[in-house]
Amino acid sequence: MQKNYKFNLQPAALAEATIRKGQGQLSSSGALVVKTGKFTGRSPKDRFIVKDDITKNSVDWGDINIPIDKKSYTSLYKKIIEYSNGLEEVYVRDAYACANPNYRLNVRVFTENPWQNMFVYNMFLRPTEKDLASFIPDWKVYAFPSVMADTSVHKTRQENFSIINFTDKVIIIGGTAYTGEIKKGIFSVLNFVLPTNNNVLSMHCSANVGSEGDTALFFGLSGTGKTTLSNDPERRLIGDDEHGWSKESVFNFEGGCYAKTIDLSPTKEPQIYKAIKFGALLENVGFEADGCTVDYSDVSITQNTRVSYPIYHIDNIMFKSRGDLPENIFFLTCDAFGVLPPISKLTPEQAMYHFISGYTAKIAGTEEGINEPQATFSACFGAPFLPLHPTVYADLLGKKIKKGSRTGDGSINVWLVNTGWTGGPYGEGSRMELSYTRAMIKAALTGVLNKVEYQKDPIFGLSIPKACPDVPNAVLYPRDTWRNEQEYDQYAADLAGRFIRNFEPYAKKAGKAVVNAGPKSPVLK
Repeated sequence: MQKNYKFNLQPAALAEATIRKGQGQLSSSGALVVKTGKFTGRSPKDRFIVKDDITKNSVDWGDINIPIDKKSYTSLYKKIIEYSNGLEEVYVRDAYACANPNYRLNVRVFTENPWQNMFVYNMFLRPTEKDLASFIPDWKVYAFPSVMADTSVHKTRQENFSIINFTDKVIIIGGTAYTGEIKKGIFSVLNFVLPTNNNVLSMHCSANVGSEGDTALFFGLSGTGKTTLSNDPERRLIGDDEHGWSKESVFNFEGGCYAKTIDLSPTKEPQIYKAIKFGALLENVGFEADGCTVDYSDVSITQNTRVSYPIYHIDNIMFKSRGDLPENIFFLTCDAFGVLPPISKLTPEQAMYHFISGYTAKIAGTEEGINEPQATFSACFGAPFLPLHPTVYADLLGKKIKKGSRTGDGSINVWLVNTGWTGGPYGEGSRMELSYTRAMIKAALTGVLNKVEYQKDPIFGLSIPKACPDVPNAVLYPRDTWRNEQEYDQYAADLAGRFIRNFEPYAKKAGKAVVNAGPKSPVLK
């Protein structure tokens, strides 16, 4: 074992080391504040998978899963090891993913900076002292921002890289200090292993449990509201981002939360705000004039300001981070066009269609080069993390929906929720009021929306409730919120066309019933 390895330091020691090295400071709330440098978001175009005997015929190769040869990987791996051997301190943490012990994945993470290791402590599940005594890693992760790739030698796009090797069970990350690359690397591993070997649906979603034991899932990309909406004081949190759905339970992959903090306030998101205390790690935030009170409206570094904290910073959490099979599923979409209704109920076929489509808008700052919302389709609401073809995950979801919830009556409600724009597109309309979205989700969870009348959207075929407690009726039907209804029709027709074109590559495998559940191309007058 290397002499410079610092194993499993506690958060206080990691915070002290970060401050001693001049890499961060404590905020007035006690949270550690750091800057991640050049990269303040993921760089999906620089994520690679080693193409070898395990992956060559199973990975869905393309713009998302970019192949790299074993020689290039080996060269970069050796470069990281040589660099780490020369450091005074390397921070090593043993942790694991998957709260269901049947699928536990032991992970050993090596980091260049102490605050990176603090992130790992926060975000992964924490073994007991007894567990650590006999800990054997299934996977290893090396995260060293100072190690750069040589594009001419290593065949990377630029100096930064994140490479997954399924044969060696190793992830190497260099050239970027953005901590999200660590957690999404392991998420990608689970998205390959669990569906293939265990028939477990791996999901980019948050999850919580009501007082009656009912589990709800919230699918969506970063910025659509997974963390915010699943942090409900009336429900216990399972987790905010990554989960598995097995035959017996829904379980968290992680041991913490990684929340966006832009415009965070104690009134809108009280649980997240309260969780930002000693042990939490704030990334790329600004300060007020006193130099220690965080200004959550400051986006001078990035709009993708973030905080990680261990899940026990939340008061109302689910014991052992597991829950029963779901009774409600929410697909969260940030519709930049202002076309989709704030909530609509989906048939099973529509659920499959919208799951495969994964329509949303990329939020500014979430990825490198994104400066304002852009309409996009991300299969299964998590395409950047899916090594397998999207229909593999969609087929698993369809089977589980048809099998039904814990009550055994086959009733799993699936809802499409627009947390994006209303009254017009981005730049003209306004973002959906969070209080309205919370009220609609509460009405769905409590069964109120099962008792109201619905109207059908003529283009998308969605069932839209005519009334919802604490939400103005005029908000529910999007066409009525626009000043110019003909302009809405044009935007709706354009979005329907985008859906149809996006779905063409999946149509054959998805089947006729699912294809027919999508929007229809309207003929405008």
